[in-house]
Amino acid sequence: DMSVDLNAQNATWTKNGETQSIRVLPGHTYLHPSGYKIRLEKHPESTAFKLIGTAGEGTFCHKPSTVSGGGKSEISKSLNDAVIYGSIYIGDFEKDMALVKDILERDYSNCFDPQYAKQQSRSPERKILSMERSLGSVVKLLTPNSEYTKEHCEFIHSIPSHIRSIVFAIKRFYKPEWGEDYAKHFSVDTVNGSPGHELKLDGRKLSGTYLRVGHDKASGGWRTYKLRQDFIAASKVQMEDDITASIVVPRSQIPNLPAEYDMFESLKISQNCEWRLFQRPDDAILPGFDQQTEEDLAGDQVFVSNFKPIYEEEMRDLSEQVDFYEILTEPMKKHMKRCIKEGGVNICSAKPRIWNGQQTKNPRYLQVRPDVAKPQDKYLAELGTRLYRRIPASDPCVFPVAGVISGRRNNPPDEINGMKILPLCVFNPIHYQELPELFMDFVCSVTGKSPSTTGAGSEGALTKGPFNAINATADLNNTLVSMLLTGYGGFSSAAGYIGPNYKVDHDISLLIPEVWCRMAPKERTAEWLIKNGELEKIDDYEVDTPEGKKTINASRLGYRITDKFVAHYFGRVFDNPAAAINEDMLKPELQSEEVFMDGIENLCDAQMKSALNYFKDGTIKYACPLLKIVLHVMAYGHYEGKSIHDPEIRALFTREAMLKSDWYKQRLVTKQQRDTVRLMSNIKALEDFMNRPGYAMEAARLGVHDRLNAAHKELARVSSDKYLEELVGTLGADPIVFDEA
Repeated sequence: DMSVDLNAQNATWTKNGETQSIRVLPGHTYLHPSGYKIRLEKHPESTAFKLIGTAGEGTFCHKPSTVSGGGKSEISKSLNDAVIYGSIYIGDFEKDMALVKDILERDYSNCFDPQYAKQQSRSPERKILSMERSLGSVVKLLTPNSEYTKEHCEFIHSIPSHIRSIVFAIKRFYKPEWGEDYAKHFSVDTVNGSPGHELKLDGRKLSGTYLRVGHDKASGGWRTYKLRQDFIAASKVQMEDDITASIVVPRSQIPNLPAEYDMFESLKISQNCEWRLFQRPDDAILPGFDQQTEEDLAGDQVFVSNFKPIYEEEMRDLSEQVDFYEILTEPMKKHMKRCIKEGGVNICSAKPRIWNGQQTKNPRYLQVRPDVAKPQDKYLAELGTRLYRRIPASDPCVFPVAGVISGRRNNPPDEINGMKILPLCVFNPIHYQELPELFMDFVCSVTGKSPSTTGAGSEGALTKGPFNAINATADLNNTLVSMLLTGYGGFSSAAGYIGPNYKVDHDISLLIPEVWCRMAPKERTAEWLIKNGELEKIDDYEVDTPEGKKTINASRLGYRITDKFVAHYFGRVFDNPAAAINEDMLKPELQSEEVFMDGIENLCDAQMKSALNYFKDGTIKYACPLLKIVLHVMAYGHYEGKSIHDPEIRALFTREAMLKSDWYKQRLVTKQQRDTVRLMSNIKALEDFMNRPGYAMEAARLGVHDRLNAAHKELARVSSDKYLEELVGTLGADPIVFDEA
C-alpha cells in the first residue's frame, strides 16, 4: 500500500519491511503499480495545492456518424478551459448557517415514496455529516427526484441555491474530529464594519468552480452552475476527430483485457487517420476562453482560414486595449507582441474574418493532433493502462471503444435572408435509440443549422455523403453489423439547441465524457438505465387536425434521459444538477408543443427523402436484409405490411439472430475468399520476383524466400475451416456486387 500526505508532500510505502518515501512535487506525475496516477497541482485561483488522482483504465468514448456542429472535437477538449472560478458566497452569515444547521440535522428517514423505500440498499436516515454518507449521496438527497415524497421534493425546492452550495462545501471538508462543532471552522471577514459574503474555511477563502451550460434566452447571458466541491475534470487523450479507421474483433482474441469489457462479445478498435484536425473554434472569439486554440494559433506554421488578416498597426492597437489584451492567455499575448516586432500580416484568435460587415461564424484552422503535439499525455495514459492490466512491455496495449455516443446538431425555427429554417430541436441532452431507430438517423444524418452549414438537411449516410467513393450501403451494412456484434448502445448527445429556448452550443458535448467516465460499465448500458427509470421511452401519439387524427412518430426519437439520470449521474458533476438540466430541457415539448411536433415531422420527412434515394438509384439491392427493413420503413412506413414495432421485425435486430443468418455467414465466406485471393496474388508476385534473371542476390537480401514460406503458411491458414470459425464475431466483408457495364 502507498499513502500520500499533501501537507508533508510525501508519498510513503513499505518494501521488504522498510518504509520508503519520495517527495511529491508539482509538475511531476507519480504512478502506482496499479496504474493509478497522482499529481500535485496548484489551484488556478488560490494559493492552495491539491492532489489529483487518475484511474489506470480509461473510458474510450467513440463519436461516430456525428453531423457538422455535433461536437466531435469537443468531446476530447479539457473541461478546465470552460471552468469559471469564484468565491462561495453566503448572505447573512448567522441566518444562513442556521438554515444549514437545520438541513444537516433534519430527519430524512421518510424522504422516499413508500413504493421506492424498500428498493433502497441503504437507509436514508443516515445523517448528512456521517462518514457513512458520501458527498454524492448528499447531492442526490438534495436533488428533486420522482422517487421522493411530495413533501421532500417541496423541501428541496425551498432550499436557496447558495445554501445548498454551503451544505456541500461543509460536507466536502468535514472531519470526524470536528463532531458537532463544525461551524467554528467556517467564517467570513468583516468588511466596512459588516460581515462579508465570502465563505472561509479555517481562515482560507473557499473557491468554487462554475460551468456554463447554455445561454439565457432573454438576455443571452451565460447559465452557470456550480460544480461539486470535489469535482476534478477528467484527463483526456484525443483518440479521433473526423476520419477514423476501425475493425471489430471478438473479445476473446484481445489478451489482457480487464473485467470492464466482459459484457461485450466483440469490441471495436479504432485508429485516428489524421495528422492535423480541421477545427472550428467557436468559443475562441471570447478572449482567454478557448485556451487550447490560443496556444495552437500562437505557434509556428499554422494553417488558418476565415481569420481576419491583421497588420502591425492594428495588432499594436489590439495589444494596447487592456480590456481585450489582458484577458488573453500568455501564448496569444506573446504571439501578438512578436507580430508587432516582426511586422507583416498575422492573426489573433479572437478576431475572425469580416464578411458582409459581420464577423464570420466559421473560422477554421488545422490543429496538430494533441497526442502528437503533447505525447506525454498519451504515454502516461498508456503506461497507466499497462500497469493496471499487467501487460508486458513487449505486448501491444489495445484501447477498445467503451461507449458509442454520436452527436447531433439541433436548431429552433429561424429565417435567414427570407429562407425559413425548419425546427430540429426535439432531442433532450442524451438519447438512446435501439438499432432500427438509430439507423434511420444514420441513413439520414440530418443536421440542424450550424456555423458549418447553411441550414438544416441531410449530410448523407453516416455523414459521409461528400466523401464516399462507393455505395453508402457498404458503410451502412458494416456499421450495422458492428453495432450488433459489439452490443454498444446507440447513445447520442445534443449540440446547438435543446428545444427552441435553450441554446447550449457545445456545452453538453463537453460534459458527456465527464459523466460517462464516472459511470460504472453496467451503468452505461441501456438495459440498466431503462430498468432503473433513468431512460424513458418516447411513444407515438395522435393529435387532432382539421383533416382528422394525425400520428406523430415520436418513437423515432427512442429513449431519453430522465430526472433520475440527472440526479444520479449529473449529480456526480454538479451541486444542483436539476437546475443545470431542468425539466424543460428533459422534455422539450414543454417549451413548445407546436415546435416539438413540427421538428419530429421534419425529421421523419428528411428520413423518408433520404431512404427513397436508395430505391431511385437501385442501391437498395446492396443493402443487407436488416438495412432493407430500415430503408423500407423510412420510405414507405412499413416492411411487407409490418411496422417497425412488430415483434417479428424487432427480433431480427439481435446479435444471436444475425449470427444464425445466411447473409452474415456469406460475409464471412466473402472475407475468407478475398483473403485467399489476396494471398495467392502475393505469392505469385514473390515467385515472379525470385524468378527474375539476376535478382537472386536481391531476393536473398530482402528475405523473399522466407516471405514466400510465410505467405504459403498464411494461405493454408485462411483457407481452412478453422479460419472461417475464427471470423465469427468480426465484420467479415461486404459482398459488394458491381453492375456490369
